[in-house]
Amino acid sequence: MITVHHLNNSRSQRVLWLLEELGLPYEVKRYERDAKTSLAPPELRQVHPLGKSPVITDGALTVAESGAILEYLVDRYGQGRLKPTGEQDLLHYRYFMHFAEGSAMPPLVMKLVFNKIKRTPMPFFVKPIAKGIADKVLAGFVQPNIDAQLKFLDGELAARPWFAGAEFTAADVQMSFPVEAAAARGGNLSSYPKLADFLARIHARPAYQKALQRGGPYSLMS
Repeated sequence: MITVHHLNNSRSQRVLWLLEELGLPYEVKRYERDAKTSLAPPELRQVHPLGKSPVITDGALTVAESGAILEYLVDRYGQGRLKPTGEQDLLHYRYFMHFAEGSAMPPLVMKLVFNKIKRTPMPFFVKPIAKGIADKVLAGFVQPNIDAQLKFLDGELAARPWFAGAEFTAADVQMSFPVEAAAARGGNLSSYPKLADFLARIHARPAYQKALQRGGPYSLMS
């Protein structure tokens, strides 16, 4: 039996979604973020030394990292599903399986961190300096990178229905988190209609809805 060590409001939600798309049986072991720090609880270190989610156990195997988990599940249990076979589509598939965390998420995480810095209590004489630095980094580096990536992704979906090609694949599951994070942290996607349509289509999928029922409330910090 596959066990998903599921942290609330995290990347592990897309692991549940993929399992539902594949129709695989699985168990969910829940972990809750610390209310003050938003960090994962120390119990997760008993599953993996880094104490982060997502991580799954499958018999004696422990697999961590979103992309590695999705590829493991598709390759071991997919029976040809959710992975393209054509050369060009397979290149797109591999690219977006890595792009999601390697390129898309870093500036979104930076935006989360610098916005949190601006809201963090600190001595009154330090706050204007910290806020000024955070605003400059956000305006000069973080947001331009996010905008460039959103424009790129919108163009990719204008060229084909899904990130890897004409069919829905695990690459779309992998890309769901950065697109949802961008919508939460970067404002609405009205300037990027293909990305907005992508979110509407994945949210309407029955497997996505079932995963929400299994995983519980799901929202991304802004």
